[in-house]
Amino acid sequence: MCLSLRDDHGQAARLATNYDGLVISVLAEAQADGAPERRLAGRCALRGMRKLDVAVGDCARLAATVSLVLAAAKIRDHADDGDGAFGRPGVRGAATALAGRWAAAGTKTGRELGFEVGVLTEAIGRQTAVEAAAGPGTPLLTVTEPTETATAAAFAHTAVLAGKPANEAPLAEAGRLFGRIAHLVDAVEDLAADQANGAWNPLLATGTDLTEARRLCDDALLGIKLALNEAEFTDARLVHTLLVHELARSVRRVFAAASTGSSAVAATAGSPGCGLPAAAGLTGLSGLSGLLAIRRRRGCGEDCCCDCGEDCCCECSCDCCNDACCGDGCCGDGCCDCSC
Repeated sequence: MCLSLRDDHGQAARLATNYDGLVISVLAEAQADGAPERRLAGRCALRGMRKLDVAVGDCARLAATVSLVLAAAKIRDHADDGDGAFGRPGVRGAATALAGRWAAAGTKTGRELGFEVGVLTEAIGRQTAVEAAAGPGTPLLTVTEPTETATAAAFAHTAVLAGKPANEAPLAEAGRLFGRIAHLVDAVEDLAADQANGAWNPLLATGTDLTEARRLCDDALLGIKLALNEAEFTDARLVHTLLVHELARSVRRVFAAASTGSSAVAATAGSPGCGLPAAAGLTGLSGLSGLLAIRRRRGCGEDCCCDCGEDCCCECSCDCCNDACCGDGCCGDGCCDCSC
């Protein structure tokens, strides 16, 4: 994704690299027939001067385009409002110019891929008005709707790229629910700080408590799982890992931290894939920089007390990872035979 941004849009565009956006590339590749397109990327200081096999082609380009367009809109929004780093005097002009170049470049590449990016920019444009109109009693899903609309469109277009039109509807539903979770997790994570600083937060503005927010997230997690089951994939393993297991883990941890008053939530502090500063990304409507924290656990799957041979057993409280029981193990309806 980082290299696709560079190749299509220049070095500065690599600042739009983020974990959430790469879900688009993963979804498109998971549906494609034939072997994944790969190339060997050169050494990079941000990954310890190691070479790496990376995805190439339209899958990566779509992910890059979505992230770039949303990043551009977010930068322009900050510049226009005069807030954040991009709203500072002396920076606003350059930020506005950069946002304009990124938006134009993203629109051009989107058209080459058959994707109309206007649905993304229109959703961002509505977000401010939606938030301004929200008050006590406003349904929380009214506030998350623009984010849901943008992510639904991005997810659905992966089916178009893969030539699987039957997948468009279920993936649009998965994308809509992903956007909902992204927005709500971001709101919960920022709740204490926003309350202390008097900043706008959808939970505070609508008077929604954590119990209701968690219910909406849990419903969305189930909906994503059901939607993915309706789609046809060539290889769904990474999709399932990201959008079922990692997403559920992020929800559990951010709500656990909120309920105990903790401000350190590692699961949702995902840094960008190559170490670059996070921009708006796929979930830029809500300001979230990394809903999915992708990490590798050494030895995980080797000392688990279940014997199905799947790494997802480590969702349980095994000796190698000490994670809490997820309630969704790979060996059945509940957790595996682990010491949860």
